[in-house]
Amino acid sequence: MISRLRYMFRETGESIRRNPTLSVASVITAAVSLLIFGLTLIIQHGFDNLLSQWEGGVEMIVYVNSGAGEEQRLVIEDALGQQQGVTIEAWSYCDVACSLADADRLFAGDPITRAQLTELNIPTQYKVVPLDATQVEILRGLRDRYLELPNVYSVQLAEEQLDLISKLQGFVSTYTTGLWIALMIAASLLIWNTIRTAMFARRREIEVMKLVGATDWFIRLPFMLEGLLQGIAGGAVASVAMWFINGRWTAGVETFPANSGMTALVVVDGYEWRVGLIVVLFGALIGTIGSGTAASKFLDV
Repeated sequence: MISRLRYMFRETGESIRRNPTLSVASVITAAVSLLIFGLTLIIQHGFDNLLSQWEGGVEMIVYVNSGAGEEQRLVIEDALGQQQGVTIEAWSYCDVACSLADADRLFAGDPITRAQLTELNIPTQYKVVPLDATQVEILRGLRDRYLELPNVYSVQLAEEQLDLISKLQGFVSTYTTGLWIALMIAASLLIWNTIRTAMFARRREIEVMKLVGATDWFIRLPFMLEGLLQGIAGGAVASVAMWFINGRWTAGVETFPANSGMTALVVVDGYEWRVGLIVVLFGALIGTIGSGTAASKFLDV
């Protein structure tokens, strides 16, 4: 068993040594495509952070002054209850812990502002789901009415943010997804061509191995390992580049104004490490598929 593994790695190294330029080209193409794939996942997660406060059909958020007691909140809840079934379908209270969790996402790129929000000063929230979200004028009327209530800090409507964010998310997602798919196909084809070239260059050795009884899988495995290593190398390079770009973006967003709405478009919750692992595994899959199909197709050289 050990001798077979030694043989497989030796033959893989020899194949890479004979075709260094093709191998490097395969790794670079795989790295670029996997980098765009990883950045697409990171960008989508950033948009999810930005839109997290509007999940579940929430179209209006009533912010309550920090420190407002239960009796003071009952005034707001009574006003919401009067509209339930008329213009409001449902509402829910987001307490201090819930509001701090929202702040973790919304101010992920602005640690200075986030550090200033504590259990003692953060506004709590009432998240409101209207019966008909298209009735913008009714929502605006409710906003003006709720702004007059005691202890209401502010009232925010989703229509002020969602259109622009959704259009931007759709645009970025469509074009980046199309780009990484095209480049992923190119990377797979390049790995396929690298293995084909390697097998053609060693056709006499393959013929001799068959004559002495070597099985097809024994011959294929070094070439498949070569493609696997190229995919993993491309994924590793892409992951490092992705972490660097995400770090630079996060540092840049810290300089944006707190009210720019862009501070949530960063990923600092550990998701980027999971994406890095996904990128490496996906690179291994692409490399294995490309080399496996080539090794099977061109075995009879």
